[in-house]
Amino acid sequence: MDTRYLPTGNEMISIPKLNEDTASIEDVTFLHMGYKGLVELRGRMDMPLMEPFLEQDNQPFPLSGLEWDRLQFWVPRFSGQAGHIRVAGTILAPIGERGFLYRMELTNTDSVPHSIVCGLRGCWNSAWHCVNEDKQIEGTMHCFESPWNGSLIFDMRCGVPLFCFAPMPEESSCVSTWEQSDAGICYRLAHSYMLESQQRRMVTVYWGFGMEEVSAATSAKEMLRQGYQHEEAQTLLWLRERTLWLKDDALRQFYNTNLFFCMLFSTGITLDTEELVLVTSRSPRYYVSAAYWDRDSLLWSFPAILDADRELARRMLEYVFGRQQRNIGVHSRFIDGTVLEPGFELDELIAPVLALGRYVEVTGDHSLLDEREVRQGLDGILQKLEKRRHPHTALYSTFLQPTDDEIVYPYLTYDNVLVWKGLTVLAALLGRDELAQRAEQVKQAIWGNCVMGQNGNRYFAWSIDLDGRHDVYDEPPGSLQLLPYWGFCSSEDQVYRNTVDMIRSPDYRYSFAGKPFGEIGCPHAPHPWLLSVANSLLCGRVEHSADILKKAAMDNGIACESIDEITGECTTGEAFATCAGFVCHALRTSLEGDGNAE
Repeated sequence: MDTRYLPTGNEMISIPKLNEDTASIEDVTFLHMGYKGLVELRGRMDMPLMEPFLEQDNQPFPLSGLEWDRLQFWVPRFSGQAGHIRVAGTILAPIGERGFLYRMELTNTDSVPHSIVCGLRGCWNSAWHCVNEDKQIEGTMHCFESPWNGSLIFDMRCGVPLFCFAPMPEESSCVSTWEQSDAGICYRLAHSYMLESQQRRMVTVYWGFGMEEVSAATSAKEMLRQGYQHEEAQTLLWLRERTLWLKDDALRQFYNTNLFFCMLFSTGITLDTEELVLVTSRSPRYYVSAAYWDRDSLLWSFPAILDADRELARRMLEYVFGRQQRNIGVHSRFIDGTVLEPGFELDELIAPVLALGRYVEVTGDHSLLDEREVRQGLDGILQKLEKRRHPHTALYSTFLQPTDDEIVYPYLTYDNVLVWKGLTVLAALLGRDELAQRAEQVKQAIWGNCVMGQNGNRYFAWSIDLDGRHDVYDEPPGSLQLLPYWGFCSSEDQVYRNTVDMIRSPDYRYSFAGKPFGEIGCPHAPHPWLLSVANSLLCGRVEHSADILKKAAMDNGIACESIDEITGECTTGEAFATCAGFVCHALRTSLEGDGNAE
């Protein structure tokens, strides 16, 4: 069976690969504005970046029988056995801190004392630059003792220091050793005890990060001074304030864990400039990690974050209309706003408008509209939109579909529904009647040109060319099933119902109807998509969709791009943070009235 991971982290530091079998940390990541993406620290294949170890009476004993849960749905903790020693561990990345801690509680379950050596060991083998593709960073790796506090310092230099991290054990008696070779820097942080029968001891190591040694070491020292109890209490309070207490145990676990995964893996604070940025995922396990998409961040993760944290939602919009404003509508960008992958996408052009409208509707806060960059951004979106309008028909073209794949025909029904919605939103926000008139023209053009007939049934085409050609198709990242969600038509409308029946029919290649996990897929990933589960939740298939969420393994309980239609295991797109957000929003919306913030 493939290795299963338990991701965790805070605003600045992510731990994507906490190994469920060994309790080892295989990598740590952080965002770096100067390098336009993610930096990942890795261990070796035969020795992870960090792992707990225990020796009893001079004999090594591996951890066994590990069982896991999460404090407040996010903070991983385990219990297991090593010889006669019961070991409980917690991996906590405190909210607001530049680092994380690894804590172990040891209890001698035997009737006699035992000599114990325990702690953390590992190997820092390499550092990687991750933006879609991973490239190893060429530089020099160093390890040395800090001259002013004696703690170990690990840093990487590319002419000047690029980053640094430092452990700081809670007990000064910890013995730190390291050895550097071509295979990396191997280290050991060891505590020695005589553990009496039934006696307990705590071992805690704080890991700080920074741009150089002082900032890294003092980040660890700050957490040490605050103490474990304080850091845990502050973090659990932050999590509780955003928790939704659904009645169903399985859905409660799914929702809250995926909500926190979305919040802390689709947004982040850069280590070098301390700016909030938005990304598809802060986990390199996701195949297009650490880059920005308007659609992914604003149509998928934004609604869930707005549900849980309005202040963060506002900061997301400030980033979009700030750093990302210049290239809104371009396929994908680096976190600094420059173009990563060119190609125009209509849904991405409209996404900031829809997110802004949702924010104002939910919060009643119109002050963003007074910001110069927001006004400038909205004007730019309207100018770009006008260039995509057909000369004689109020329909707008795109080059790429919601999957980011190339179009068949240029006028997508779903995308034009978003244009209609966006113009309607802007008309209300800006008080401009001409935009409301343009929205009505788009709506009439969709009904007049995008509705087709077959065997007496009328249905929405996926895309058209305005010369008589169209295709019958659907994509989970931008589904025709969502037309009622956007307010374009009623879910009882016969044209809409015929459309849904066609794409959910066993005759449709990507419907997976009749399978244990029967949801819609597409050629981009020819298996049921989790985004399609979200779409089904929003269009009324609540029991069916909730059952999938409760039964599917996905990416060890975390939303992924697609799952196997038979087993429910992840098939593509592990650690898909923005997708996790949209599924959470859809679940919360569909179960409205069934849950309250704790």
